[in-house]
Amino acid sequence: MTNASSRDPLLQPYQLKHLTLRNRLMSTAHEPNYHHDGMPADKYRLYHVEKAKGGIALTMTAGSAIVSPDSPAAFGNLQVYKDEIVPHVKRLTDECHEHGAAVMIQITHLGRRTNWNHSDWLPVLAASPVREPAHRAFPKEMEDWDIERIIKDYAAAAQRMQAGGMDGIELECYGHLMDGFWSPLTNMREDEYSTETFDNRLRFTNRVLDAIREAVGPEFIVGCRLVADEDNVRGISKADGLEICQRLVDGGQIDFLNIIRGQVEHDAPLTKVIPIGGMRSAPHLDFAGEVREATKFPVFHAARISDVATARHAVAEGKLDMVGMTRPHIADPHIVNKVAEGKEYTIRPCVGATYCLDRIYEGHGTLCIHNPSTGREGSMPHTIQPAEGSRRKVVIVGAGPAGLEAARVAGERGHEVVVFEAANEPGGQIRLATRLDRRKELIGIADWRAERCEEAGVEMRFNIFADAGDVRAEEPDVVIIATGGLPQTPSLDEGEDLVVSSWDILSGDVKPAEDVLMYDDNGQHPGFTAAEFICRSGSKLEMISPERFNAPDIGGMNYVPYAQAFQETGTVITINTDVRAVRRKGNKLEVDLWSKYTGAPVGERLVDQVVAEHGTAPLDELYFELKEESRNRGEVDYQALIDGRPQEIATNPDGAFQLFRIGDAVASRNIHAAIYDGLRFLKDV
Repeated sequence: MTNASSRDPLLQPYQLKHLTLRNRLMSTAHEPNYHHDGMPADKYRLYHVEKAKGGIALTMTAGSAIVSPDSPAAFGNLQVYKDEIVPHVKRLTDECHEHGAAVMIQITHLGRRTNWNHSDWLPVLAASPVREPAHRAFPKEMEDWDIERIIKDYAAAAQRMQAGGMDGIELECYGHLMDGFWSPLTNMREDEYSTETFDNRLRFTNRVLDAIREAVGPEFIVGCRLVADEDNVRGISKADGLEICQRLVDGGQIDFLNIIRGQVEHDAPLTKVIPIGGMRSAPHLDFAGEVREATKFPVFHAARISDVATARHAVAEGKLDMVGMTRPHIADPHIVNKVAEGKEYTIRPCVGATYCLDRIYEGHGTLCIHNPSTGREGSMPHTIQPAEGSRRKVVIVGAGPAGLEAARVAGERGHEVVVFEAANEPGGQIRLATRLDRRKELIGIADWRAERCEEAGVEMRFNIFADAGDVRAEEPDVVIIATGGLPQTPSLDEGEDLVVSSWDILSGDVKPAEDVLMYDDNGQHPGFTAAEFICRSGSKLEMISPERFNAPDIGGMNYVPYAQAFQETGTVITINTDVRAVRRKGNKLEVDLWSKYTGAPVGERLVDQVVAEHGTAPLDELYFELKEESRNRGEVDYQALIDGRPQEIATNPDGAFQLFRIGDAVASRNIHAAIYDGLRFLKDV
């Protein structure tokens, strides 16, 4: 630790009851969906251990772990109602402790924030039968015996976590069962658990806390992550939230408050609680500081605190005791170590893509858009180790995300690396995405890699459309084709030459016309980014999709700003419809529409411009030109690739080099796939 870093507010220890936290950074509870049958097995454990290795003070596991079987997992939640979880928790906790990090777990009953049609097919419960839009179940109103049973379940779960060596637990109180009793939006009861008085509203919570304390004793750390303002005129007001916080503090049963503002019952308000890229940074930090000032009690908080400077400000100004940088630690689990070493500039930035959370909410495991090692700690390194053996010459063609990652990894391995790029700067398709102002943060994906490449001595040669001769002249040992792809037009009966691509629009080569029809049968960000660009430019827009619902490959949180743009501009969305043909009609374009469902025409449109999004076709000519000269003839050992082992195929022993193509040069995919290719092909070279 440098002298400057020893005075850094973020690196100062914090005393929470008997527990000394080594600094002020934490990862708040979230469910990465890495479980194995509801247990935190190897994948789950390694994910948290990596953050411990990276210097974090506190990693909060689960988001949330469920205390009862009638709280079926909605996001791959851990099952703390089962005794068999204890040894898994013990191993995870012990390993994190070995690296100096404290470990806690968030426990909950999901209440209405789940569904009944899986797991044990038990009815969903809530304070009152008020449906949550996101999960769509109609809940049963809790009866007296439900209340008694679930109180016992909370206490038993807390006892299991104490037995597993956890440093503490956190009760989830936003959007779940517990705060369902607090809010007039979700509590319609007329009994002693009604919203008539604060005593009534908090009765269930206080009974749970009393039972937990009886089970775990007074020293075990217990906190609440709670909504202190629902930001809804009919819900928990700011005044109500402050009163609830104060009553919980005065009750003497908790040790910290973890503050949330807003609602999570639908994608739109969820993005206000957890803002995505293009939205305001740290929007609730000042509010959390108000709670701390009012209660004089330990306060934690996380909501798009994406950079170290903001986190440092939060501690230095007394707004927070512990700062949650959760998505940033998904992007880079070694933030603290890099700050302590005076290498803050090397932190891999969280770019706000929220690929991580969208995957969770759609039932997949967490992945960072540009850190492919997260969630793959068993096979993919977060820190690239120097290569053993002789230095090799690596030639990479293309400086999009795949090529940049390949260059970074090869450079950090210590190899001599040359990158050819046809454009005058790196980034590839990322630069098209950033043409939409609210997605400009994505450029951090390219900039961070370009900086690491410069540090590693990678030679970048721009404005060169490399051919086979350029590659041969370098006498390479390894050649990586990362040339990406070019936009392709959907197959039409006629008029493909009359259609422009989403790239044409975003690059500025073609300006949006007055009346635009966009045909998107890809359903990913490229088409929607172009569509938002078009409608925000003042054009009248209709989006046509053959899908049965809109934006099939864009997660719910990322869809919110697109939907806002479309509704604010009057954009028309038409699904279940194909474009079959485009032809000229005077100075307009006539578009034939067709339905796969009826097998018949469904109408026509007369517009000024047709834009199509159909992914990309690989730009692979150079690859095929070099294929027969390579030792492996471009062949990939897929099992080795999956296992994280080196590529050793040599079907042409006389070949001059290994040859691989990666990213969209193989097939149209996404940024994460491209970067993952760059890492896994080069990490063992």
